[in-house]
Amino acid sequence: MNELEKTRREMARVLCAPGRHPDRSFSVSRRTFLQRSLATGALGGAAAYGWLPLINVLDIRVAAAAEAFRFAWISDSHLYPREVNERFVEKTVLAVEDVKAMDPPADFLIYGGDLAQLGAPDELRLGSEILKELDIRQVLIPGEHDWYLDLGKLWMELFGEPNSTFDHKGVRFVALDTISRCPDYWSATNMSPEERMGHMATLDGTVAGAWAGIGNDQLKWLQDLLADWPKDQPVVLFSHNPLYEYYPPWNFWVRDWRPLHEILAPFQNVTNLHGHTHQPLYNEVGSMRSIGMLATAWPWPYAPEGVPALTQPMVRVDPGDHFDGVGWDEITFTADARVENRYVMWPRKPEEVLATASDDSGTGDNRNQKLRRRIADRMWPY
Repeated sequence: MNELEKTRREMARVLCAPGRHPDRSFSVSRRTFLQRSLATGALGGAAAYGWLPLINVLDIRVAAAAEAFRFAWISDSHLYPREVNERFVEKTVLAVEDVKAMDPPADFLIYGGDLAQLGAPDELRLGSEILKELDIRQVLIPGEHDWYLDLGKLWMELFGEPNSTFDHKGVRFVALDTISRCPDYWSATNMSPEERMGHMATLDGTVAGAWAGIGNDQLKWLQDLLADWPKDQPVVLFSHNPLYEYYPPWNFWVRDWRPLHEILAPFQNVTNLHGHTHQPLYNEVGSMRSIGMLATAWPWPYAPEGVPALTQPMVRVDPGDHFDGVGWDEITFTADARVENRYVMWPRKPEEVLATASDDSGTGDNRNQKLRRRIADRMWPY
């Protein structure tokens, strides 16, 4: 058994113990179920997928939201200067225009990281100017592409601290920084800032190793922050990286998952919304439910190990349409204590967002795609 498999088994043993799960509030609305039944063609097909929707809506019961509200999520725009890549700019602008057109309007916007591609000043300032078109509250967290040219100096000048918190209508929101605590691997080899950023701008940052993490100082901050919060009240965590082990070779995780989940364990209603993976994802790990959000730039394939247990794969992307497979997300807390996460994917119809087959490209369908690790991934110590 290799070290990656050992890590997975240990995480499952610790977090997925019998009887430990998010509060049993997950449900599929009648509207979603009817659409889903039409997509699968039979009730039996729907039951076979565990009652998870195959389209663009997740309904989750959340305790005691005082009144209805909604917010928007945009992330992973990977902006180059306009003269280098106008397409990524167009899609970010379109997402902002869509958020502006929300009716009723969003209470706030979360930007989930990777605003820039190479962390360059013109990229970050371009992103800042685009987001200024929104006159609602904005909370931004960094991605690795934003940070490692100057170690976050300009990002913090433009957007403030990389972690923050606020309460809104009965829900405690926490924006976590999963980016800045990469171990210093660059000084020993005298890397230039551009070389460091070049390594971190790959999908996995193989040379950097397990760079995604929370850090002891931030774990202590989170523990103090939640100390006075009722254990049955909802907590929503925003992060760039997933807060569970999805696929470590691409840093689809945080390396200090164990102490993080120890802090979260007493809470009955924890939701993590994350970017970085560029794909629709839903999973339940320990007492937390986790939802992967869309990118505006491009969709990543699902990791070679497949998708989380509760996730249905996204349908194949049209390579001739750079708007396909990407978009933004709308999250609504309703007055009857529900939260709805809606993937707003361009230009698909709702029933075309996710696959209806059990396998799809990137999840084991070797008839259409032979899955092989890249050379860089084979170097990963796990």
